[in-house]
Formats: sequence, C-alpha cells, structure tokens
Amino acid sequence: MQILGHIVRFIVSAIVLMVVGFIVPQFSVGGFWSALVLAVVIAALGWVVEGIFGKRVTPFGRGIVGFLASAAVIWVAQFIVGGVSVSWLGAILAALVIGIIDLFIPVSSPYEAGRNKGEKRA
Repeated sequence: MQILGHIVRFIVSAIVLMVVGFIVPQFSVGGFWSALVLAVVIAALGWVVEGIFGKRVTPFGRGIVGFLASAAVIWVAQFIVGGVSVSWLGAILAALVIGIIDLFIPVSSPYEAGRNKGEKRA
C-alpha cells in the first residue's frame, strides 16, 4: 500500500508543478508527463542532497538554506527533464510557491516516513 501512496504523491506533485508553471514567470513545464518526471527527479535529487548534507539542508529543515537548496534542486532538474525551462528567479519563486502549497498540503519525505514508522514500533 505504501507504493500506491508514493504514486499518488508524485501525481499530486506533478499537478502542483503544472500549477506553479502556470503561476510563476520563467518556470514552464511542457505537460503532465514532463511534470511527473520532474516530480520524480526533484524527489530523487532532494533525497541525494538530504543524504549528503543532512536534514538541515532540505526544504523540510524549514530554513533559508533549505529554501535555497530547494531552488537549486529545481534549477538543476531542468537539465535532466526535457520540456522544462527554469531560470534562477523562476526556481526561487517556484520553491516559494511550492513551500506555500506545502503548508496547506503537507507531504513528508520518504526518509521522514520511514523514520517515524520505526519510532512507532519501538
């Protein structure tokens, strides 16, 4: 059932990225499939950044460094996914809009979900 939760999360993330592409100037996503692949790439890059630098650097750290790391991940993802165009300003604005949306629709990271699951068992 956890796989279904991840699939739903990526679909919701793709929809959010499409909305952000509509709202934010200098941030464009080609279509739903590009947005879905972008959501997967952003999650993977975020996981790598979190693994290397720790929880403080991720957007879940809620600091300015996490915010800037989120913008950098969005900017780098454009080079991996076709049909996506992002400027630095667009990445910063997208990170801000995604952060605001995350306040209303919170999504925990896979790392956090696994950690909380382990704590409940103990």
